[in-house]
This record gives sequence, structure tokens and C-alpha cells, in this order.
Amino acid sequence: MKKFFMFLAVAGLMTFTANIASAQDEEQAAPAATEEVAAPAEEVVDLFGGSGEEVPLHQALKTKFIEGGPAFMSLVLICLILGLALAIERILYLAFSKTNTVKLLDKVEAALKEGGVEKAKEVCRNTRGPVASIFYQGLLRADQGVDVVEKTIVSYGSVQMSLMEKGLSWISLFIAIAPSLGFLGTVIGMIQAFDAIQAAGDISPNVVAGGMKVALITTVGGLIVAVILQLFYNYILSKIDSLTIDMEDASIRFVDTMVKYNK
Repeated sequence: MKKFFMFLAVAGLMTFTANIASAQDEEQAAPAATEEVAAPAEEVVDLFGGSGEEVPLHQALKTKFIEGGPAFMSLVLICLILGLALAIERILYLAFSKTNTVKLLDKVEAALKEGGVEKAKEVCRNTRGPVASIFYQGLLRADQGVDVVEKTIVSYGSVQMSLMEKGLSWISLFIAIAPSLGFLGTVIGMIQAFDAIQAAGDISPNVVAGGMKVALITTVGGLIVAVILQLFYNYILSKIDSLTIDMEDASIRFVDTMVKYNK
């Protein structure tokens, strides 16, 4: 499933890059038409709250993407696409891992009474989720005593925790890298602005404003990506915490069930 989402992420990135390239070609092929559209001040639309004639959101995003510099904005976009792909994959994995532990415990207890350990194993095999996997590992060592079963549950619970947290380190990496790339683009943009001032030999407001605008767009892009991924990251952590509580509670009740069965 993770490979599928990574493939979608790469395909989306290639499509967006192709659209950006075509937009740049159109701007270079028809500069006069672009100037005619952008000349009237009342028709210029600012993505961050300006007034005037409405422009589609995707077109405004393309414009800001190009203005911020395709090099650094592409890196920020890659962080967003890969981070979202990993986050969506984790959310789906955790959603499929959710199990009604009360019903599962009742089924396991009834299976132990009717057909013994083998019947309970069959119930766990036919149930998805980490809780059922933990119960199955415990049932594999049911003949070795309750103490061994309890140790097995604790050990395999750690394994399931690691599986649920898989990929989170990459999401946190993208959260840290995105604003850093934005700040790097800002520094480089400021350097280019000062180079333009030095070449012109005069501090022109147009030169300074143009360089600072390009620099700040990269910062805004990096911060937006970090905020979006941080929201997904915290949501995933909350889901993992909820599943962990269910696993711990169900494990305690499962040990009690095994004690009753052995008696």
C-alpha cells in the first residue's frame, strides 16, 4: 500500500511540474498579452487577500509558485507530496487496525470454552488488527503457562507499536525540512536582491521589493507545508495513542481470561 501511495505522489508531482513548465512557456511566448492583463491595477489579484477580479485558485497558486522560484518551490512541493502520501498511508493503516476489543475478547473466551486454544487461534487469525495478532502470539504459548503468555504479549505489543509508528520519522523530517528550505530560499533571494542593487548602483524600491517578494514567497510556502504536515502528524499520533490504550486494556483482560481457562 505504501508503494501505491508513493507512486501516486510521484505521478502528482510530475503532473504539477508539467503544468508549471507549460505555464512558464505560455508566459515566455506571449509577454505582450501578459502585460496587457497585468497592467490595470484594479484587475490584479493577490493570493493573500487582495481585491479585484477573481482568479481560479490553482492559477493563483501557479503564479506564486513561479514567482517564488521553481527550484526551491519544487523542493518544498516534494516535501508536501511525499509527506501527505506517508500520512495518508498511516491513516488508512491505523483505520484498518481498529478492532472492537470487547467483541474480540468475548469471541476468544467463547472459543476457549467450546474448542480450546486451537479454536481461539482460529478466531484471532480471522480478525484483523494488532490486538488480534497479540492474542494469537499469546495463544501460541498457552501451554507454557500464564507468565510466558504475559511476557509474550508485552514483547509482541512493542512490535505492534513499532509497526504503527512506521514512517512517522519521515513525516517529522519533512516537517522540519520544508520551512528550512523556505528560509534558505529567502536568504538566497535576499542575496540576489542585494546583487541587483549593487549592479544598478542605486537602492531602487522596485529592485528591493521584487527581491524581497520572491524571498518571502519561499518562506510562506515552507511554513504552509510544515503546518499542513504537522496537523496530519498530530492526528496520527492521537490515533496511535487511542490504539495503544485499547491494546493495553485488551491485553490485561486477555491475561485474566487465560488465567480462568488454565484453572
